[in-house]
Amino acid sequence: MAEDVFKALADPTRRRILDELVERDGQTLFEICGRLVTKHGVGLSRQAISQHLAVLESAGLVVSRRQGRYKYHDLNTEPLQRIVTRWLGPDASESTP
Repeated sequence: MAEDVFKALADPTRRRILDELVERDGQTLFEICGRLVTKHGVGLSRQAISQHLAVLESAGLVVSRRQGRYKYHDLNTEPLQRIVTRWLGPDASESTP
């Protein structure tokens, strides 16, 4: 599972999507596309952004929910917390020489 997280974080567009969700959680695809164009100059199609969101979802970094006609995307930091805990947890400082 950590491989999926690293793969998802390897792409700069996906990192920008996560940055936008940190700033404002619960955005639709249309909102994410608009913010990427205006703030970062990323002019990708909605289909391309949707594919990036799918990679982020499969890594567990984004969770989507449907409400009526709209699909909202929320940030999930749990996979990142597991990685940090793995290497920087309380036992990590004791095991390093």
